[in-house]
Amino acid sequence: MEDLAHLSGATVRTIRAYQDRGLLPRPERRGRANVYADAHLVRLRQIADLLDRGYTLASIKELLEAWDAGRGLGGVLGLAAEVDGPWTDEESVRISRAELDERFGGVQDDAAVAEAVELGVLEPAPGAPDSFVVPSPQELAVAVELHAAGVPLSAIAGHLRELRGQVEHIAARFLEFTTEHVFARYLDGPDDRTDADAAEAAVLVRRLRPLAQHTVDAELARAMRLLAVRHLRQHLSADEDTHLRKTTRNVSISSETMQAVEALVGQEQAVEFIAMAAEREVRARALDRLAANHSSSADLDETP
Repeated sequence: MEDLAHLSGATVRTIRAYQDRGLLPRPERRGRANVYADAHLVRLRQIADLLDRGYTLASIKELLEAWDAGRGLGGVLGLAAEVDGPWTDEESVRISRAELDERFGGVQDDAAVAEAVELGVLEPAPGAPDSFVVPSPQELAVAVELHAAGVPLSAIAGHLRELRGQVEHIAARFLEFTTEHVFARYLDGPDDRTDADAAEAAVLVRRLRPLAQHTVDAELARAMRLLAVRHLRQHLSADEDTHLRKTTRNVSISSETMQAVEALVGQEQAVEFIAMAAEREVRARALDRLAANHSSSADLDETP
């Protein structure tokens, strides 16, 4: 066991725990000695690889039992690798703290940086305390543009938290939908699934992977167009109402005058007639002033 621990990198205690859980076969007994073979070393490396992929020991046991029954661990691991693979074409970049501060106006904000690390927008770069890994340069660029437009960093972080919850809900619904209509036959089928079945499922994951983003992009564009037009119309209507309130005045008119106007143009047209008459009077006086100014200028030109 000590030799196996040395070759595999696992501790003796870990090997015993794996044996107790049924993850690792018992060694061959030769006289008074327990003999481990290459198969035990391979199994320990398989367990370590699955743990690195995020599997629990319980799920690892099920996978290894499937492998022992000849149902194809390689195909299942290929499917897992496809699911664990990147779901975007973006490539992460590194950025120094100085470059980060410069992109956000040259102001050092340790609280904002800490919140960005908590949200996963920034990741501390290994071995470089003043550098960060940016998993999504596009997401960071959006934050830079919003901040340049006057949005506080705390508001950007709060909006991201809210948005992330809504997007995770959309992703969960898409996975439920595709699981029900596409992957059910692979997940709920008989226990004799082969490597070919798992490989076919992996191809489907690769084909369906961009569909969620394409659907969300199209629906987001449609919603933004619809809501932006509606939002603009509401603001324009509000501005128009404000303008009308500022320009409208209540004017008192004697009952005799009002009766005379109603007799002339009818009751329904009386208010419009008075408004147009007042406007015509104002324009007439403006024309008179222009004519008077022109006459005065002409007289001055003719004075010797």
